[in-house]
Amino acid sequence: MDTEVLDLPLSRTANERLHAMIPGGAHTYAKGDDQYPENLAPVISHGSGAHVWDVDGNRYIEYGSGLRSVSLGHAHPRVIEAVRRELDRGSNFVRPSIVEVAAAERFLATVPTAEMVKFAKNGSDATSAAVRLARAATGRSRVALCSDHPFFSVDDWFIGTTPMSAGIPAATTELIATFPYGDLAATEEMLTRYPDEIACLILEPATATEPPPGYLAGLRELADRHGCVLIFDEMITGFRWSEAGAQGLYGVVPDLSTFGKALGNGFAVSALAGRRDLMERGGLRDSGDRDRVFLLSTTHGAETHSLAAAMAVQTTYVEEGITARLHALGERLAAGVRDAAEAMGVGDHVVVRGRASNLVFATLDENLQPSQQYRTLFLRRLLAGGVLAPSFVVSSALDDEDIDRTVEVVAQACAVYRKALDAGDPAPWLVGRPVKPVFRRLA
Repeated sequence: MDTEVLDLPLSRTANERLHAMIPGGAHTYAKGDDQYPENLAPVISHGSGAHVWDVDGNRYIEYGSGLRSVSLGHAHPRVIEAVRRELDRGSNFVRPSIVEVAAAERFLATVPTAEMVKFAKNGSDATSAAVRLARAATGRSRVALCSDHPFFSVDDWFIGTTPMSAGIPAATTELIATFPYGDLAATEEMLTRYPDEIACLILEPATATEPPPGYLAGLRELADRHGCVLIFDEMITGFRWSEAGAQGLYGVVPDLSTFGKALGNGFAVSALAGRRDLMERGGLRDSGDRDRVFLLSTTHGAETHSLAAAMAVQTTYVEEGITARLHALGERLAAGVRDAAEAMGVGDHVVVRGRASNLVFATLDENLQPSQQYRTLFLRRLLAGGVLAPSFVVSSALDDEDIDRTVEVVAQACAVYRKALDAGDPAPWLVGRPVKPVFRRLA
């Protein structure tokens, strides 16, 4: 494919139909067509392994599959086999299935730092349940979230802090405090500013950068000293950092943690896990005179086929060394992209960041500032070369040939990028409006 001839007429029609019936044209804003160059937002027909096909018949090497959820590749045989075994046995009953026993045992064996687990369907339910549990356990209302992390929940306690806060009462956001990642002194200052008010600290244990030495242990100590609950959002770090999550890799145990995304390889399953004494507040065992917490109660939270998928994912990760493979693939890709960018004279402008298993890229302008226009130019060229990459997050289904082809396409994109930098204006290469940030006040 070439950017001058790449045409997606069926995808364009499908996008119009989506917008006519579905607000935003997708079921998560990160998949919106505003995240892609104008008229170049492919609508997917199907996927297999590390490749997807759009409704126009084009094949792409795919990165960031399912917003990082499909880490084993599409239609992974071990996962599909496990799901199929359950489909003919029924998916939902009036009482718990024996599959729930096996799934909980498997999860707690994989994440031994947790003592209990409850499954749900999405990450927002799990993080919001963790916050509610922390508020109940501490008797405090204020939540402290890490200001450097882009997303925790669709619920009011988080969305109220974003530019898309319409419809959320100010009283809700007034109960939120923030702290910067990696800065223990600033976090302690925040805790001191709200003495005996902070119910919990919630953050991703690691992101595009590794935690500074002693940082997570320092947070653990601060939480203990100030009497608040430490929550790790492991939606992304879970499995990609290690099978036991970042907490297993770095050796710092939170009070509560949440998992999702890679847990089901695309099937809908998430988990809230943590200390028994906290989790039991949402249970049925005698708690004396303590009020019960409505923790998680989801009709579809324990669908048997999704739990079977989760168990198959965990088995595959452990038996096939998936985390190590993700890192190896990511390292090969990062090295190739950096070399290609340097060779084309844009090494300071096309920047790969993050842990090898969770790579993102930045597109910087002439002044080395983030640029949506240059991101649009870059994405157009990637799509033209058959690479669908809102990020460079790898799946284990990629092979060396996929990586090498991606690097070739990146080199071609970087050559155009250099031309735009030399011209001092990327507009002639955009062919339409630039891509837009997800969180913005106006459409």
